[in-house]
Amino acid sequence: MAYQTPNHESPSDSNNPKRLYNPYKDLEVPIRNLYQLPTSPEHLFIEEAARKHRSWGETLTFLTGCGYLGGAVAGAGVGLVEGVKSFESGDTMKLRVNRILNSSGHTGRTWGNRLGVIGLLYAGIESGITAARDTDDVLNSIAAGLGTGVLYRAARGVRSAAVAGAVGGVVVGVAVTAKQALKRYIPI
Repeated sequence: MAYQTPNHESPSDSNNPKRLYNPYKDLEVPIRNLYQLPTSPEHLFIEEAARKHRSWGETLTFLTGCGYLGGAVAGAGVGLVEGVKSFESGDTMKLRVNRILNSSGHTGRTWGNRLGVIGLLYAGIESGITAARDTDDVLNSIAAGLGTGVLYRAARGVRSAAVAGAVGGVVVGVAVTAKQALKRYIPI
């Protein structure tokens, strides 16, 4: 595979985001500039390139993974503190290390699973709302946070689901507002 830039462009020309591909360059065939391929990102369909956000599958994977990882790390930290608090006088060092590892592992798994499920619910609901409304805006995120809280606590009753939904909506609203403020006031 050989890549070339045409003679009238420099490689640093930012006005033309195309690279020209000539599969016959090494064969010395007189066909030039046969294919024009985008430099990045490469998408299979034009509709994918027109979107400015992740696909639903990418969002689902990203939020579930981040939720699980964040929950596991935070839970391991909480488990470490619980493990240290559970020391008894006369414990050997080996027993103390075992208590810390068991407590950190158990709490880390529990928190990781909970936050992973919350990320999974949020990503699914947000993608569904975006597809139904055919727009991608702040209201989708807030409604997804509200729906996630309601679904996550639905088994505990109506009151618990309503409170969790309100908390989810407020947390996502604050997060989206903070993200927009950071973009506006801290240019990166």
